[in-house]
Amino acid sequence: MSIKTLSSRVVYENPWLSLREDQVKRADGSSGLYSVIDKPDFALIIPMENNGFHLVEQYRYPVQDRSWEFPSGSFPPGMTGTPEEMAAAELAEETGFTAGRLEKLGYLHSANSMTGEGVHVFLATDLTPGEPNREETEQDMHQQWFPRTQVERMLRTGVVTDGPTLAAYLLLSLQK
Repeated sequence: MSIKTLSSRVVYENPWLSLREDQVKRADGSSGLYSVIDKPDFALIIPMENNGFHLVEQYRYPVQDRSWEFPSGSFPPGMTGTPEEMAAAELAEETGFTAGRLEKLGYLHSANSMTGEGVHVFLATDLTPGEPNREETEQDMHQQWFPRTQVERMLRTGVVTDGPTLAAYLLLSLQK
């Protein structure tokens, strides 16, 4: 089944995302409206060490709660590079770590019902510690190492609810 775009207009835009409304015609001939959030892809990094993982915790305004997650993020507006460069930069920014080895595990869509935004998933090993260089919006971020068994418990019991973190852990589990 295909959908044809009849018209498209941006209804909101800022440096990080835009929201557009598309008038569409479905394969059965019916018409409709589709809202799409356009955002750049981001990198998610699984920092693994001593059969465990380094997670970050931060306040997520949309859900009004703190969230344990694997480090992730995208380039600031105006900056570009490869997914590997983005992953290395985000890992260093949020955790201070430099990875001796950065292995791409896969590519996912974060919420394909409303955005084309994708997630480049990397496994970071051979970690060298350093000082994080967090953005202003990340000043409340905390970092902690957890054994793998505890991370799996956090995933099962709903302590970790971040979708990309859950999906990335599944990718890792299927490969390692």
